[in-house]
Amino acid sequence: MEGSQSSELADRACWDRLTEKQRACLDLLLERKTSKQIAIELDISKPTVDQRITTARNILGATDRHDAARRYARLKRTYDRITYDPMDIPSAPTFVPSDFADGDPSEPMQANADGGIPVGSWGTGLPFGKIGSHDHGSSARLAIVATMLVVMVISLLGGLGIAQALTRLISG
Repeated sequence: MEGSQSSELADRACWDRLTEKQRACLDLLLERKTSKQIAIELDISKPTVDQRITTARNILGATDRHDAARRYARLKRTYDRITYDPMDIPSAPTFVPSDFADGDPSEPMQANADGGIPVGSWGTGLPFGKIGSHDHGSSARLAIVATMLVVMVISLLGGLGIAQALTRLISG
């Protein structure tokens, strides 16, 4: 009994020493992915993946990658349990009385795809239309950047002109 308790303590110590990044690599190793595939999925370099797996292998006391995967899988079954499944149950919908006479506005407002700024008869709800969207072509992006640069240069020159006029007024 005492041997199994010390084994459990050693297992827990190994589990606690593994970092989240090492666990992420080991999780993908459990899916039998290569270091290159893991690197692509985690958006890191292959040597970084190899380093994390080697360090995890040393922590687990494994002889190779497959042994590390087996030991990690055993520890994961024991220590990576979700004790409860958090569930967010939305409250029941309630009806809100309408401010309109017949309950229907003349120009209904619609929500954007992301549920953000409402859309009405004025377009997308953004002050400058679709400038803030990310689906512009390269020529449209270039035109937007050029316009922004021109506005910044004009603002800077206007500020310098005002500063020069104030300097002349103060110096008399």
